[in-house]
Amino acid sequence: MTSFFLLLMLAARGTVAEIEVIPYTPRLSEKRLEGKITGSTFALDPPTCIFEPFVNTSDTIWLVITYINATHTFKNPTNAQQIPPYEALYTNYAYMTMKSTISQFPCKKDRTGNVLRIGNESSCKNDDSRTHCNGPLPSPGPFRVKFLAMDSKGSKAETRWSAPITLNKAQAWKTVDTWPGRRSGDMIVITVILSALCGVVTIGFLGTVAYECFKLWRPGPSEGQEDQTPQESFQGSRYDTHHIPPPPPVPPPPPSADMPGPQLISTAS
Repeated sequence: MTSFFLLLMLAARGTVAEIEVIPYTPRLSEKRLEGKITGSTFALDPPTCIFEPFVNTSDTIWLVITYINATHTFKNPTNAQQIPPYEALYTNYAYMTMKSTISQFPCKKDRTGNVLRIGNESSCKNDDSRTHCNGPLPSPGPFRVKFLAMDSKGSKAETRWSAPITLNKAQAWKTVDTWPGRRSGDMIVITVILSALCGVVTIGFLGTVAYECFKLWRPGPSEGQEDQTPQESFQGSRYDTHHIPPPPPVPPPPPSADMPGPQLISTAS
């Protein structure tokens, strides 16, 4: 009886020993990034140069994501059919994603700009063909993650679980402080300038529209007035020739033949 329990203990130890524990703990990226943690994503440092002693080039490396209360109940899959898909997060509170190989995490020192963005594949959220989607996380969590290496026989090696990761939670609109006293002086000046410019542009636009409408609605002259106006102005015009001198006066006409001529006075004695 004692030997039977001893065999069971040895078998259990052998089963546990099959899964190598890699001395590595996944962590949030330590780089200064905008949006390192959002409402549905977070960024991890890549596990660079940690799988070489444990994983072959033909093995696959997965990222396991669970809610913090489902970490102890998660069971490493023994074959590819047992890998929980993205949809399992809503039922079993855990899933596996970001399938990769050891070639994607080489031992290079110039990989300072790389991060693993968890939850950034919104396009495959409702795509049934993408069962291992890296879809957006549906709640703030908190979550815990680990890397798991698998070969054709099942799980082969795993890292330690990360510390709890809590995503940003959307702030209720009623709790947003809109008092201007809590704004910086630069923000207040910029807001005032932009408001004044918007007011000037609005007034100019309304003035232009009003002027164009006034031009269209203003009554014009009647047809009879349009015909008479050019004629009156033409009749009242006068043309003077300044370079031609006036003509000389006309001489009187010669006397007629019936009229008596002048009388001659004789001077003979």
